[in-house]
Order: sequence, then C-alpha cells, then structure tokens
Amino acid sequence: MTKHFFSDTAVLTGRSLTHIMRSMDTIITTAVTPIALMLMFVYVFGGAIDTGTDDYVNYLLPGILLITIGSGIAYTAYRLFLDLQGGIFERFQSMPIARSSVLWAHVLTSLVSNMISIVLVVLVALLMGFRSGAGVLGWLAVAGILIVFTLALTWIAVIAGLSAKTVDGASAFSYPIIFLPFVSSAFVPTETMPGPVQWFAENQPVTSIVNTIRDLLAQQPVGTDIWVALAWCVGILVIAYVFAMSAYRRRIA
Repeated sequence: MTKHFFSDTAVLTGRSLTHIMRSMDTIITTAVTPIALMLMFVYVFGGAIDTGTDDYVNYLLPGILLITIGSGIAYTAYRLFLDLQGGIFERFQSMPIARSSVLWAHVLTSLVSNMISIVLVVLVALLMGFRSGAGVLGWLAVAGILIVFTLALTWIAVIAGLSAKTVDGASAFSYPIIFLPFVSSAFVPTETMPGPVQWFAENQPVTSIVNTIRDLLAQQPVGTDIWVALAWCVGILVIAYVFAMSAYRRRIA
C-alpha cells in the first residue's frame, strides 16, 4: 500500500479541499480575527507604541501571520475529530489505501487553507500601508518558514483531533498557540518588557520566527535568528509528527 501513498493522499486531499471550497466561511472566519487584531493595533494602539519604525503595520504583520496560522489549525483538529466520530476512518481502513494518507490529507488541506488565509491578511495589510522591499528570494524564504511553521502546528492539531473527547476539546488546544505571539516581539520590542517576561519572550519560538520574517521583509540581515527559527519549526514538526503517528496507530489498532 505504501507505493500508493501519493495517489491516495492526492485523492483524499481533493476530498477535503472540496469540503473547504464548499464552505469558504471557514477560511474567511480564520482570516477575520487576525485582520481585526491588525486593524485594532495599527489604528487604535499603534500611535502609542514605539517600535522604532515609521510604519507599525510593517512591524506588526509577521506576528499577525503567525496568529492567522494558529487560528486556522483549529479547524484541522475539528474536521479530523468529526471524521473520527462519523466513522469515515473505519471506512477508509477497509479500503486498500495507505493508512497515513488519511492524516496527510488533513495536513495538506490545512496547509492550503492557511496559505489562502495568509494571502487575504497580506492583501488587507497592503491596503493599510504595508510595504516591503524584499525580492523574490526574500518572499520565498518567508513563504518557506510559514509553510514549515504551518506543518508543525498542523501535526499538533492532528494529535488534538485524535485525542479529543469532544468537539470543543479538539479545537481548544489552539488558544495557547494564538496567545503566544502576544508574549513575543510580535507587537512590541522585547526590551520594553519586565525581566522574567523578557526572558520568556526572547527564548520562545515565536520571537525568532517573527524577527526572521520581519528582517526578510525589510531586507535586513537575519543573523542567527533564521537558524533558530528553522530549528524550532523543524523540531516541533518532527516531534509532533512522531506523536501524531503513534496516536493514530493506537487509534486504528
């Protein structure tokens, strides 16, 4: 069955994407909260926040993009939980398909829907005055980091979807992830924070990822932040994938 993994995954991903396209409100809902936050921070709080930059929206956008992803992955856990409860997984197990393709279909669907949400957020940011001098390679680097970050968080969502007992429990795990950018360099420089909070902000994954994306978009040297960001993303991805597959094997055993 392994040799059919790619074709099986493509078919199941097409199924999931069809559901998404028939219910675009999930993508729109995912983008609404980050956009609302961006509007509020730029037009309400922006004048009182000193980041050392002329355009606060340029400073803010990287953190908003991560919040967008954090909001979007909750739907992955939700849809996976519904599939489990609806008996779809049992039907798939009776078919000659690669077992892991069922999970990968949900993961790839999450990746596509989150990238659409990110594009919507960036378009709104452009209307608000966001500008970037980054070239093609800079934007590709930003896209690569966001893709790896999305995959890492999506596999965490898979664990939640496989382990949850209720619909609310399947999506509740995303709240701490959405909150994490608020205690980072996403909204204000970490130097302005009290000692213990500053230490936490500077040593959690979001800060290095935000700083890397911000530097890439501003055409500034990224230094070691990019390696720290990639290490966090890849590390979380590998660990989450291993735990998710282990939970899946126990579920279908």
